[in-house]
Amino acid sequence: MKILVLAWEFPPRIVGGIARHVAELYPEIVKLGYEIHLLTVEFGSAPKYEMVEGIHLYRCSVAHGNDFFHWVVNMNESMGKLGGELLSKHDDFELIHAHDWLVADAALALKNNFKLPLVATIHATEYGRYNGIHNLKQQYINGKEKLLAHEAWRIIVCSQYMRQEIQRVFQSPADKIDVVYNGIRPEKKHHDRNFDRQKFRRRFANDTEKIVYYVGRMTYEKGISVLLNAAPQILSAMSGKVKFVIIGGGNTERLKSQAYSLNIAQQCYFTGFMSDADLDKFQTIADCAVFPSLYEPFGIVALESFAAKVPVVVSDTGGLSEVVSHNYTGIVTRANDPRSLTWGILEVLSNPDRCQYLVKNAYKSLSERFNWSDLAQETIAVYERIVQERSQVNW
Repeated sequence: MKILVLAWEFPPRIVGGIARHVAELYPEIVKLGYEIHLLTVEFGSAPKYEMVEGIHLYRCSVAHGNDFFHWVVNMNESMGKLGGELLSKHDDFELIHAHDWLVADAALALKNNFKLPLVATIHATEYGRYNGIHNLKQQYINGKEKLLAHEAWRIIVCSQYMRQEIQRVFQSPADKIDVVYNGIRPEKKHHDRNFDRQKFRRRFANDTEKIVYYVGRMTYEKGISVLLNAAPQILSAMSGKVKFVIIGGGNTERLKSQAYSLNIAQQCYFTGFMSDADLDKFQTIADCAVFPSLYEPFGIVALESFAAKVPVVVSDTGGLSEVVSHNYTGIVTRANDPRSLTWGILEVLSNPDRCQYLVKNAYKSLSERFNWSDLAQETIAVYERIVQERSQVNW
C-alpha cells in the first residue's frame, strides 16, 4: 500500500510533538511493507528530497508571508502542488494522511481532486487549548479543524480524552474515531555517562540542591505558572535546597516576573532552548520531572522522562492521567492546584526508594503500552479498514 502523508514539521524542523510523532511512527510502518511518501516544510540546508529510514521525504519551499496565517496558506499551496504532481505521476496511492489543521487545505484539495480517502490525526484542538473559542483567530483555526474532521474518512487521536473532545467540539460520531497512543523509542535515552557529572550539574544547581525541572513549550496551557506558585511551599519544606529548572525556548518574561514577585527568582533557572545532547545529560542528574499542564492531549514529555528514568509528577488533565498511573509509574496531582502539586513533588523528593519503584515501572510500561511497532500495527489496521471500505464505494 502506498500512502501520502502531510505534516508541517519533521526533524530537523521541530516545533512541537508532531515532528517526533511522524519521524518515529512511519519507519515502523515502512518495516511492515508499506510505502510512505511524506510532504513537509523546507528547513535550512536539509535536502529537498531524501530517504529517511525508508520514508520518501519531500521538503516543500514555502514563500514567507506577512504573518503566520499567510505562511500557512503558502505552505498549503506548495504542498498541494507537489502532492498533485506525485499523485498524477503515480496512480497507485491508496490513502492520504493529514496531521493537524495546518495541512488541511492541501489535504482536502488532494482528496477531492484524486478521489482518495483521507485519514486525519488531530493532535490537539484550539478549543481545548483555550477552554473555548474567544476571538477571530481561534474561530478560524477551529473552523479548519472542524472541516478536517468532517472531511476525513476516519479520525485518529492520541488518547481517550481526545476522542471525547473531538466528539464534543466537532460533533464527530464516536465510531469514526480511533485511539492510537503516541510512542517513544526508549533507546534514544540510553545516556552517555562518560562525562563529568558534577561539573555539568553545577551549571544548574549547587551540590546540596535537588533539581526539579519542566521541559516543553512556554505556553499558558502547560501550567508552568502553577509550578512557580507551588515553589515557595516546596522550598520551605526542603529548607530552600531546591532549584527549579525551566527548559524550553519562547517568551519567558511573564514567568520570570512571576518568579520575582514570589521571591523565588534565585531558585529558578530559565535555560532557554536546550540541545538534545545536553538534555540527555541533564536528565541523568535531575531529581524530578514535572508536567503540570492545564490542557494536554497526551503528554509525550512524560514518556521521554520515563525513558530517561526520571521520576515524574503530572497533573490529572487530558491524556496525562492515561499515560501516568498514579503511585505506579508516577505521581498524579490535581490540575491547576499548587497545593496538590507541592504534595506530589515533595513525595518524590522525600522518598528515594519509592522513586526507584516508580522509575522501574514507568520504564517497563514503555514496551508494554507505548511501543511504536505495536502502535504502527494499530495505525495500519485503520488504513486497511479505510481502503477496504473505499473499494466498495462509488465516489
